[in-house]
Amino acid sequence: MAGGVGSRFWPFSTEKRPKQFLDFFGTGRSLLQMTFDRFSKIVPKENIFIASNSNYKDLILEQLPEISENQILLEPARRNTAPCIAYAMNKIEALNDKANVVVSPSDHLILKEDEFIRMVKIALDYTKDHNEILTMGIKPSRPETGYGYIQIADKIDPENNLYKVKTFTEKPNADLAKIFVESGEFFWNSGMFIWNVQTILSAFDNFMGEMSNKFRTGRCFYNTSEEQAFIDRIYKNCTNISIDYAILEKASNVDVLAADFGWSDLGTWGSIYEHSKKDTSSNVALKCKSLLYECKDNVIALPEGKLAVVQGLEDYIVAEADNVLLICKKTEEQRIRQFVNDTQVKIGKEYI
Repeated sequence: MAGGVGSRFWPFSTEKRPKQFLDFFGTGRSLLQMTFDRFSKIVPKENIFIASNSNYKDLILEQLPEISENQILLEPARRNTAPCIAYAMNKIEALNDKANVVVSPSDHLILKEDEFIRMVKIALDYTKDHNEILTMGIKPSRPETGYGYIQIADKIDPENNLYKVKTFTEKPNADLAKIFVESGEFFWNSGMFIWNVQTILSAFDNFMGEMSNKFRTGRCFYNTSEEQAFIDRIYKNCTNISIDYAILEKASNVDVLAADFGWSDLGTWGSIYEHSKKDTSSNVALKCKSLLYECKDNVIALPEGKLAVVQGLEDYIVAEADNVLLICKKTEEQRIRQFVNDTQVKIGKEYI
């Protein structure tokens, strides 16, 4: 899934080039490319499909020239993850009605790649033979308020840390997050799912019947020249809803594979800061050169080749891209979306 705008990373991430297409760590590969590389070690490249907004077709082909246009699912409107997944599952079923599928965001960081690959293979082996919806739960390292949580119930497979899901909880406050972590019963919801295509399509039939019917009427169009016109006709009328609300919180056949493979959803500047190399005063400079005086705990992000000279800042984000400079307290980065909205209304869309 590669259709998000990534507005919390503005001004680095913009509508024209969202964060999944950016190289944050100077590796020479964008987050999308790193995700593609990771899954290429698990499945053939021709079996990897990219779901994204129609605006990003050229960017995807530029960054992933090894895939065909049929592997790109172009959404004509943003309708959250449930319609995106319904589209992808119907398209994949038309190619292989017994397909075993991994669904993953394109912009996550995985530090322990070998362990990630091992866990995905365990998950695929399980869903191949079980009519279960499987989620990846991440062992929490701190009481994080920016993630959703999964509460575990009975253990299904003691060898592989596989549990029935008891409850899903949206982003909790700090006190509740602390209780969750201390209990040992809760895992972060990674937003990665594994299932057999028939299992998830049956769940759409049961819980999102109207949406399911829309996509099923196009069975004769998938993987043909008429697919895009069909999707353009029906997509905007789909409910704007996440797969979590649409299916996972309603279904009884949901399990969680508890894992620890160095995961971060890279959803905020704070998460980039956490996973980046720091100087002796805990400052992070991304790609640019910097001279920092009496500075501590900052993120400095300028275009490559630029120099930042900063004095006296503590716990700030300083980010410049194109025609925008952002200076914001790191502890208040949740306001960046407000800054984006205000800029669009008061200054102009060309800055977004």
